[in-house]
Amino acid sequence: MNMKKSSLIATTIALLFPAFAHACASCGCTLSSDWDGLSTAGEAGFKLDVRYDYLNQNQLRSGTSTISPAAASQIQTSTGAQEVEKFTKNNYLTASLDYNSGRNWGVNVVVPYIRRDHSTLGTASDGSTAGSDGGQYDSSTSSIGDVKIVGRYSGFAEEHKWGILFGTKLPTGSHTLTGTSTDATNPGTASIDRGLQPGTGTTDLILGVFYADAVNEDWSYFAQSIVQTALTTSDDYKPGTGININGGLRYNGFNNVKPMLQLNAKYVKHDTGANADTNSTGGTLIYFSPGLVGNVTDRVSLYSFVQVPVYQNVRGVQLAPRYTASVGVKVSF
Repeated sequence: MNMKKSSLIATTIALLFPAFAHACASCGCTLSSDWDGLSTAGEAGFKLDVRYDYLNQNQLRSGTSTISPAAASQIQTSTGAQEVEKFTKNNYLTASLDYNSGRNWGVNVVVPYIRRDHSTLGTASDGSTAGSDGGQYDSSTSSIGDVKIVGRYSGFAEEHKWGILFGTKLPTGSHTLTGTSTDATNPGTASIDRGLQPGTGTTDLILGVFYADAVNEDWSYFAQSIVQTALTTSDDYKPGTGININGGLRYNGFNNVKPMLQLNAKYVKHDTGANADTNSTGGTLIYFSPGLVGNVTDRVSLYSFVQVPVYQNVRGVQLAPRYTASVGVKVSF
């Protein structure tokens, strides 16, 4: 059974270098867990980061407001009735290996593992009960996502305060996983929306700039902007181009704990192609992200962040999280 449905796109959150959420504007913004890794100055060597992120997308939104499932079911799009999704629960485990030359350059490799549970009433519901032949299905997937390789160079000035980012996202994640139809009149397997797949099937270009400096011995800050755009189309699907802008302030006055505050903004264009949801993808998000980094030893640190939305403007109807939570451990060697 091959079903075409409106998709809500879930994100793969990468460490340090943003891993854009395809064309999802409702899944949370990318944050930087430790912007010291942006600089190429200092000690040469490797850093291994393992991070867990949780997003429970259980709130329907349209534009800048919430919308009830009943109201969403009455919307007519350019392709027919609006799909009404119930939830998308995302669990991400991301391993990041970073190498710093100690001089002008560094490179970061990010490998995400994604567990995602999704349920939708399809396009023939009243907002609470699914109708027949509406494409309703449930899915539960676990898979490696798309790997990213991002280099950085900061040899433009002696202080190494600013630099550029350049890299690629590879199509290593599957985009052909299936779910289970919940339509009693049409049982069997169901195609999962392309935006809910672990991978996009496309090769993407990643470009960015960053700046990091200290106000004084107790306070430091950073700013970062990154663009990610698909260079290819995969099976009539192309994710929308995304722009992430991140800024943060950190207090260094404590011995073993560093409080951080970040503001994370993201703009994403809608997906395109015959197998894309062109109506309910894309938009703009701004998140406020407080966090803590604690030193266990000189080479091991733990961190945690919570992201809270302060502005959400999504195209069409999309599921959004009320918050995202992240915890991780970083080891230098």
